[in-house]
Amino acid sequence: MTTGSSVSVLAGRTALVTGAASGIGAALARRLVADGAAVLAVDRDEAGLKVLADVAPGVEPMVCDLADLAAVDALPAEVDVLVNNAGLQHVAALPDFDPDRFSLILRVMLEAPFRLARRILPHMYRRRWGRVVNISSAHGLRASPFKAAYVAAKHGLEGLSKVIALEGASRGVTSNCINPAYVRTPLVEKQIADQSRVHGIDEDTVIEQIMLQPVAVKRLVEPDEVAELAAVLYGPASASITGSSLSMDGGWTAR
Repeated sequence: MTTGSSVSVLAGRTALVTGAASGIGAALARRLVADGAAVLAVDRDEAGLKVLADVAPGVEPMVCDLADLAAVDALPAEVDVLVNNAGLQHVAALPDFDPDRFSLILRVMLEAPFRLARRILPHMYRRRWGRVVNISSAHGLRASPFKAAYVAAKHGLEGLSKVIALEGASRGVTSNCINPAYVRTPLVEKQIADQSRVHGIDEDTVIEQIMLQPVAVKRLVEPDEVAELAAVLYGPASASITGSSLSMDGGWTAR
């Protein structure tokens, strides 16, 4: 539960969250609203955005396909907290990986965050305050087979985040990544079926032997947990946290 004192953390500030219609994005949008921000919720899922807006007054739905870079360039620039969260997955061996799918994933998960940061940073610089929160992954720090595009995009996002941190440090802007293991989201639920197909095993075995195998804490991460960590990165203790990658991976990268 959000306490009364935290309601003013982002009072008068605007946040933009991509991939906001469900999963981590929806949890982030709800938390940002609870902390006083006006939230621009960006997703191509119009119905999902409507559901979010109904349960979280303070959310403004913005239907946008991040694969359309011209549409990305037309999104609002007056943003104080940018959360790059949108993502998609494709599971295939490299020789079978569709090049168009590879390009799409990098466009949505790396080029769109670059375009958004490029558009929004001048506003943050003018206000001498801004927070960029990039929802990366354990796959931003480690690789797995059959996920060439996703791993490449997340590794690229890690580098982009650090460049934003270095360029923005003197202007009151921080930029960080959050690196969860598998989170209980529609994206992960679809991956279970895909991994089952690729590996020729049943879905329960996928969860136990692939998704939870590298982690010490044998459970999926919940979306609200990611939102709570994000709140640290835009909250009162955030000024000196920048250029970092905060693992929420159940011990995956401790090995």
